[in-house]
Amino acid sequence: MSGIAINRRLTLSAAALLVGLALAGCGKQEAAAPAAASSTPPPPAAARVLVVGTDAAYAPFESQNEKGEVVGFDIDVVKAVAQKAGIEVKFVNTPWEGIFNSLDQGDRDLLVSSITITDERRQTMDFSQPYFEARQLIAVKSDSPVAKFDDIKTLKVGVQNGTTGDEVVGKLLGKSNTAIKRFESTPLALKELEAGGVQAVVADNGVVAHYLANNAGGGFKTVSDAGFPSEQYGIAVKKGNAELLAKIDKGLADIKADGTYAKIYASHFGTESK
Repeated sequence: MSGIAINRRLTLSAAALLVGLALAGCGKQEAAAPAAASSTPPPPAAARVLVVGTDAAYAPFESQNEKGEVVGFDIDVVKAVAQKAGIEVKFVNTPWEGIFNSLDQGDRDLLVSSITITDERRQTMDFSQPYFEARQLIAVKSDSPVAKFDDIKTLKVGVQNGTTGDEVVGKLLGKSNTAIKRFESTPLALKELEAGGVQAVVADNGVVAHYLANNAGGGFKTVSDAGFPSEQYGIAVKKGNAELLAKIDKGLADIKADGTYAKIYASHFGTESK
C-alpha cells in the first residue's frame, strides 16, 4: 500500500470520527432537553354514576314502560334528589328477592323500591328520611264478606314475598301457614285473586289502589283496617355510608322545600301530598 493511500485512509478515518462525535453530542443534548410544561391542567376525573336498585313491578312507584325504561313515583323522586345533590344515577331493575343483598354486596349504591323503614332492616342498611307514608290495604272480591283484617284468618291470602304485607299476614295466620300464598310481586297476587286462587290480598295501599283503578273489570273492593300501622318509605344505602346518606337527605329536604316533591306526588296520585 502506498503512503498516499495510507494518508488518505487516516484522513477519512479522522473525519468520520469527528462526525460521529458531533452526532453523539447532538443526541445527548436532545435527550437531556426538558419536556415542555403544559399550561392546560388535566381534566377532572368523571364522577362515578351511582347504581340505584329497584324492583320495577310495583306501579305506580316503579315499573317499566313500553320502552323498557324504569319509571314511576319513586324514580322521579330519586332523580330530583340526585339533581339537588349533584350526583348522577342510573336505575337497574332488581328482583325483590335479591335487592337487599345487592346493596350489601356493593352491586347497588342505593335502593328505592317502596321500601318500608323497619327496625329489622335498619340493622343491615341505613335509610334516608321518610319520603312517603303508606298503610296496608286488603283487596277482596266485591261480594266478599270481609270487613276487617281479622276476617281473613280462615281464608287463602296472597302477599308479595318478603314485604310488610307478608309480615302482618304471617303474624295473623302464622308464618308457616299454608293458607298464605307468596308471590314475586303484588300484581301477580292480585291476578291470582281475580282468578280465584286466593280470597284476599294484603299489600301497600298505593299499589293496590293503582291496580284496582287500572283493572276495573276485576270485580274487586278494598277493605281498610284501623289496626294497620302507618308505614314510612325510605331510600336505602349501604350500612355506614354516611356521606351518601347526607347528600340524599339534603336533596329530599330541598325538593320538599321548593315544591318539587308536591308536583311529583300530584302527577302520580292526582292529589296534593300529605
